[in-house]
Order: sequence, then structure tokens, then C-alpha cells
Amino acid sequence: MTVVIDNLSGEPEKRPTKPRHPEKQNRPDSAVLRKPSWIRAKAPGSAAYAETRAIVKENNLVTVCEEAACPNIGECWEQKHATFMIMGETCTRACAFCNVATGVPLPLDASEPAYVAEAVAKLGLRHVVITSVDRDDLDDGGAQHFADTINAIRKVSPTTTVEILTPDFLRKEGALEIVVDAKPDVFNHNLETVPRLYLNIRPGARYFHSLNLLQRVKQLDPEIFTKSGIMVGLGEAREEVMQVMDDMRSADIDFITIGQYLQPTRKHAPIDKFWTPEEFDGLATQARAKGFLMVSATPLTRSSHHADADFEKLKAARLAKQQKA
Repeated sequence: MTVVIDNLSGEPEKRPTKPRHPEKQNRPDSAVLRKPSWIRAKAPGSAAYAETRAIVKENNLVTVCEEAACPNIGECWEQKHATFMIMGETCTRACAFCNVATGVPLPLDASEPAYVAEAVAKLGLRHVVITSVDRDDLDDGGAQHFADTINAIRKVSPTTTVEILTPDFLRKEGALEIVVDAKPDVFNHNLETVPRLYLNIRPGARYFHSLNLLQRVKQLDPEIFTKSGIMVGLGEAREEVMQVMDDMRSADIDFITIGQYLQPTRKHAPIDKFWTPEEFDGLATQARAKGFLMVSATPLTRSSHHADADFEKLKAARLAKQQKA
């Protein structure tokens, strides 16, 4: 079964005083489809999982694994793989698919980069993924905070490779350059869905801005691997997914991830369909044929799932391509 972290359960006095998604409260409840047999995830509970959780809590950190109710949290935390979410746990956007809380964020914590770096060292991570909420309230969208976090990790764990999953920095001139100058090993920004669905699914974003952001990364520093992902099951047609693949390749994106959308609550966007494992295999075959260095397309694929192993495969794929050329 798929594990969903319910942040609203527990003792009454421990429940949040404000709704997690205030903008969705007046929406009618949508039907939650029964999950098919191929949607399976490992339940958390091992000793290694508990150790990872303790390190996260001791350093007062937020993880997207928890906030976004990732179904792979049991597997990843058992292997001491956690995706750290910086700049707080409240997002200024209100995407229809996302379980991260929406509202007015708190000011940035200047000590957070050091706390993240300390946790990375304690966990002994070879590869770490850093993501964030959207911070439209900040002049640079949080770009300098990303750079500070990358630099802090490199200071205490110089051999750890760093992958970032950033917001779109919409209308934040100069922000992208700040992040790229910090030289992350992988720059990920998810397109999330096909252009036709942006107005309903990702209303605060712009498809071609996100695409251009990733293309600009390559122009600024060709050595940085670029990565992007989409969800299926939101009402997209297969032909539209093919077009997104072509758009990504035009932007020279190295790595594409495709996973099944899973509805967090009845107030979120409903699932249109569950794509079968065979359909995912077909998408993966098409993506490889289009020239991506790396492809991950399965029902439970998520942006940072197996990120450490995938980074090694990315490097090997680039080297093989260079040698062939």
C-alpha cells in the first residue's frame, strides 16, 4: 500500500490551528480512486529509518519526504537518503497537486545552511538533494539561501555531491545566476505537467519560463547536469507527454523523471487515471530514444528517488556519450 503521512492526525492539542491548504477549503471533495495493485511502497519503521528521522529532528530540519507525503519515505530513510526542504515549510504558491502547506512563510533562518550541512555530515551522505518551498516574498526567491546551503555542505562534506530542486524564480532577475555560480552538481526544476493543464494544476507558474530556466542553466554552465520531471494521471494525453519530452530535449535537459500523480487529499486535483507499468515502460522507451542521458519512469518515480545511484549513472552516461563522439 502507499504510505501517506497525515499531518492532521493525532491528539487535538497537537493539530495545526490553521488549515494546511486554506485556499482549497471551499472546493468540493473529489472522489479518491482505489489504488491499483502496482502502487506499492515500503512502510516506514526500521531502525535505520528511525535514526534518519532522529537526525532530521535534532537539527530542526524540514524534509520534502514528510511535507509532500512521499510514498517512498520508508525505503529512502532506511537507506539514510533524505531530501531536505529549506526556507521553511510554508509555500507562497498553491499548486493543485501539492501537499506542502500554503500561506505566509516565516523569515529565513540564517543558521539553516549550517544545520543542513551538519545533518549531511552526520548521515554520511555521498549525494544530497536540497529543495525548497516557493518564496515569492523574497527579492531573490531564496537564491542566495540555496547558494549558502550548497557552500555550507561543501565546507563540511567536500566529497558530497549536491543536487538541488529549485523553484522557478519567476520575476526574480539575477536569481538563477546566484545559484548556478554555487556550482551544484545537478540542477533540477520540475515542469510537473503538460502546458495545457498549467492554469488548473500549476497556476502560479509558466511552462515556458520553467523550460527556459533549465535551458539557461546549461548556457551558464554546461558541466551542470539538468533534470526535470512530470506527473501523469492529471488528464494529460500521451501525445502531450511526448511533446514535453521534445521540449525538454530542445532545452538540453539530461535527465527526465515521470511518475504517477497520487492525490494527497479530497481537496486536491483528482486523479484522472492510473497509468499502468506497461505504459510507463513505453514512456521510458520513447524518452531514451529522444536522447536523454537518464530516464526514470515508473508509477512510484519521484524527483529524488534513488538520486545518489542515478547521479553515478548520469556521469557514466555522459562519459560514454563523449567517448562515442
